[in-house]
Amino acid sequence: MSKASEGPFSRVEVITSVQRRRRWSTAEKVRLVEEAMQPGMSVSYVARQAGISPSQLFAWKRRMLEGGYAAVQADEDVVGTSRVRDLEKRVRDLERLLGRKTLENEILKEALEVARPKKRPSPLLSWSDPKDGSR
Repeated sequence: MSKASEGPFSRVEVITSVQRRRRWSTAEKVRLVEEAMQPGMSVSYVARQAGISPSQLFAWKRRMLEGGYAAVQADEDVVGTSRVRDLEKRVRDLERLLGRKTLENEILKEALEVARPKKRPSPLLSWSDPKDGSR
């Protein structure tokens, strides 16, 4: 034990504020990734200078490289994950609505069949089979 903790009181640290996650803009993320990709720079050094975890910067770098590669490969624009999630939710909602409307349509078809009067055979038609010759 050190002499400071031997006294009648021990040191207590009180945390009075809640730390929140820092939000990084897209421009800031791109700048940091580009800085880390400069010759002679390391991801760890840039991360330390920015006050973030190196793993976070590695993740941004990986996403940036994968997104660019996928866009070039598909010859399309990169679409954000949140936009994809929104569109997938919309598709699920529309599929659910289509299922409901299909069920309603089937119920209405069955109701029409029950409500239609049955066709009665014409009294002019013969009940005998013309193939057996009994008329």
